[in-house]
Amino acid sequence: MFRRRLLLVAGVAAALYPMLQFINFRLPRKPRVVQINQNVGTDGSLTTDELIVFTDDAGAWAVSRTCTHLGCRIAVKPTENILECPCHQSRFTPQGRVIRGPAKKSLTRYRAEPMENGPGFRVIIQ
Repeated sequence: MFRRRLLLVAGVAAALYPMLQFINFRLPRKPRVVQINQNVGTDGSLTTDELIVFTDDAGAWAVSRTCTHLGCRIAVKPTENILECPCHQSRFTPQGRVIRGPAKKSLTRYRAEPMENGPGFRVIIQ
């Protein structure tokens, strides 16, 4: 009797799990604020664990360091003014657009605002 009930509960849980994951995927996420307490380097970029911040005359922006191909960490190549994935050599512009694959999607781009009271940037991730 106990075994039958256990199998029934496990079967219902296995059937409901994909539906709950789908519903959770559709719920909007709360924005997260990332504060970076450093200024950009002489090459116009600043790399953190999850973001790369760029500045130019038009302002500041950040792109995700996660490659859209397989999720490797993107690296900055300042001499060539590009971003490159070390795993499969996908290349991106500093704005996050794909130059060369295998990645097909652009990197996620975020607005970066200079901190009012000191060096650094505030990036809102949604």
